[in-house]
Amino acid sequence: MPGPPLPFDLDLLRTFVAIVDNGSFTRAAQRLSLTQSTVSLQIKRLEDGLARRLFDRDGRDLQLTPEGEILLTYARQILQLGAEALSRLRETDVSGVVRLGTPEDFATTHLSEVLACFARTHPQVALQVQCDFTVNLLADFAKGRYDLILFKREPQGPSGGTKVWREVLDWVASPRLVTETEGPIPLILAPAPDVYRKRALSALDAAGRDWRIVYTSPSLAGLQAAVQAGLGVTVLPTEMIPADMVSVSARLQLPKLPDTEIVLYRAPGHVTPAAELLSSTIIAALEQRVVVSKAAAV
Repeated sequence: MPGPPLPFDLDLLRTFVAIVDNGSFTRAAQRLSLTQSTVSLQIKRLEDGLARRLFDRDGRDLQLTPEGEILLTYARQILQLGAEALSRLRETDVSGVVRLGTPEDFATTHLSEVLACFARTHPQVALQVQCDFTVNLLADFAKGRYDLILFKREPQGPSGGTKVWREVLDWVASPRLVTETEGPIPLILAPAPDVYRKRALSALDAAGRDWRIVYTSPSLAGLQAAVQAGLGVTVLPTEMIPADMVSVSARLQLPKLPDTEIVLYRAPGHVTPAAELLSSTIIAALEQRVVVSKAAAV
């Protein structure tokens, strides 16, 4: 005898996850290009099918119920499996060139394994990956030089593109660094218009802290070498802090740095099947890493 139908429609699960990731029905609707009433209706259908409430709505606050917490883990896994199934079904027919632009540090830390796996799985797709600053990536993207770009921006919700990662930033230095709390902060930064540079200088200026730039390099390796030598302080995402560097936020009484987010843009108009496949692969892989990191934190 067949069992009862499962209420796990992929569109409903995708909307459910979008609400959790974006913190509200309104922002989820904007990200998914749906009306808020459609999003509300989809969640009602999901809750009715499960006979369980998924959200506690208390004024402006939106919290998951215990049942919602349980479903969230499975929903992410179901959506990832769906993306993987689509990838495998399409892989024999996909070929061509995909031009991807990405920040160097993000590519080094998060993308190398994803791109290597994609290249092995889809040998008929040629990847052309270029690392650059966000402002240059956006300028070249507007000129049609990329099919996909990953870039850093202010956390602003679903105002275009697909958010794939959130970076928590910190002030870091070598244990060899010798500097006083009262004196100018010696900074090691990439040249303008780097996002971390803007973050660092804006935060210090707002806090009324003196600073001086002692070392500038356009490469991540150059910046890290200067920090390791004890020349000064830099800004890095917390998950990218090397073992031979330490946070100096508390020691030097430095201001808190706002987060940044990594966003994926697809070229407007026709997106090739190869570019769409790489896009879905990157999104699924990074979403899975978010799930793993949250589970590890718990």
